[in-house]
Amino acid sequence: MKHFSLFPFKSAMRGVFYPTGHMVLMFPTEQDARHACELLKKDGVSEEEMSLATPREFESQITGATEEDSDWVLPSVGTEGETAQHFRQLAHEGHYALFVHAGAKVNSQHVIDLLKDTHISYGQRYRFLVIEDLVV
Repeated sequence: MKHFSLFPFKSAMRGVFYPTGHMVLMFPTEQDARHACELLKKDGVSEEEMSLATPREFESQITGATEEDSDWVLPSVGTEGETAQHFRQLAHEGHYALFVHAGAKVNSQHVIDLLKDTHISYGQRYRFLVIEDLVV
C-alpha cells in the first residue's frame, strides 16, 4: 500500500479537499480498513492504488490544524465543506481512512457490494465536479 499523503488531493481545487478520481472510505478500526484492503486486492485492485491513513494523520491533513486550532477546516465551496467536516469528525472519533484510486471503469456499486460485510462507516467517490455518496 502507498504511504498516505493528502497533498496531491488538496491541489485539485485550490486547496479544497477534493480527491478527484478516488474513493475515500472510512472504517471504525484499522483491522476493518485492512480487511477491506484485502478484499479489494483479491478483486484486482493493486496496492499502489490504495493508501491507508490513521485517524490522526487524516484529521491533521484534512484540516491542516493542530489541537490548538482544531475548529479550523479546509476552505471549501458548495457541500465539500460539510463532507470534509464529516470526514474530520469520523477521524477525530478514531476512524481510519482508506483512499482507493477509482478510474472511470470502477463501478461504485460493485465496490460497495464487495465491502458490504465490512464495517464501512462512510464513503464518497470523487468524480470531476461530482461527489457520489457511497455510504451514508
